[in-house]
Amino acid sequence: MDNVRYAALVADLLRRSGLGEMEGALAALAGDGSDRPFFRLVAAGRALVAAFPSPTLPKAREEAEAAWRIGRHLAQAGVPVPELLAQDPASGLILFADLGDCLLFHVLAREGHSEQVFSLYQKAVEILARLQVLAVKGFADDWCWDTRRYDRQLMIERESNYFARELCQGYLGMATLPAGLDADFAALAERVGACPAGYLLHRDYQSRNLMVTVDGLKVIDFQGARLGPLAYDLASLVNDPYAGLSCEWRRQLVEHYLRQVAGYIPLDQTRFMEDYFPVALQRNLQVLGAYAFLTRRRGKEFFRPYLAPALANLRGILEGMAGEYPVLRRLVAGIDAGALATAPGESGR
Repeated sequence: MDNVRYAALVADLLRRSGLGEMEGALAALAGDGSDRPFFRLVAAGRALVAAFPSPTLPKAREEAEAAWRIGRHLAQAGVPVPELLAQDPASGLILFADLGDCLLFHVLAREGHSEQVFSLYQKAVEILARLQVLAVKGFADDWCWDTRRYDRQLMIERESNYFARELCQGYLGMATLPAGLDADFAALAERVGACPAGYLLHRDYQSRNLMVTVDGLKVIDFQGARLGPLAYDLASLVNDPYAGLSCEWRRQLVEHYLRQVAGYIPLDQTRFMEDYFPVALQRNLQVLGAYAFLTRRRGKEFFRPYLAPALANLRGILEGMAGEYPVLRRLVAGIDAGALATAPGESGR
């Protein structure tokens, strides 16, 4: 679809929704890992963003419908998200308020580990607790476009095997993987699958999906929400390779999170911490697979520098797990972090 067609669809939805006439042209915005077309525009003096479905994703319309339904539900539950203004189900177009360009990632890069940044992370933790525990009430899992739950199949196919295929074989060019790795992946998925999972999971809750606005933090990229375990989103936030948070900050943020959740529901904190490390391990396998895929297959060089920090996070998580998953442990220990800067497997791109 060309920009003329995009502009016509936006103008039509603006008129039908009573949002006024578009002023000027659409301005394309770059996405992170997604190829969904985003445009900035002005209508009736108000800054808006138009989001269209991915042109390559087979279930792109379902993803767009999930973004609309889940976003409206989160707003009603008091989770700060962009104001969703209008939807065109036929094209999948969504119009929402323009939040600007400032991500938590940008503030961290500018301010470093300052008191201001720590207070923003505390607020992110508070929002997360509300999202997971309060917004699950009234959440309909048939809104989910991908899977309704964070389940074993997803862990194996799109996290553990994703790591093995995209990082180890694709990016690093490993000809063979060690015997027993599949058994470690199966054991990890079984362990994580035993965690209580009746909570709302964002599944990519990190510094590039939190926007800093004059009204405070706003959560974006929530269309992949589904039911899952509490620890996953917290592990995503505090082990975010983009951020490089100190061990002390991570400890304080985990404690703050536990207090927030305990204010909503009874919480067995000992059980939570027992679950935290295997869930964090599962999350970090997904991160490394995704960064390798986006760098090698999509040519998105932005992600390459964060492979080494993600590997360091993975090693740190494994160190806290007392010898579990020995084959994976040996595999990870043998990866040269320096090789992540320029990978031999890239010749197949």
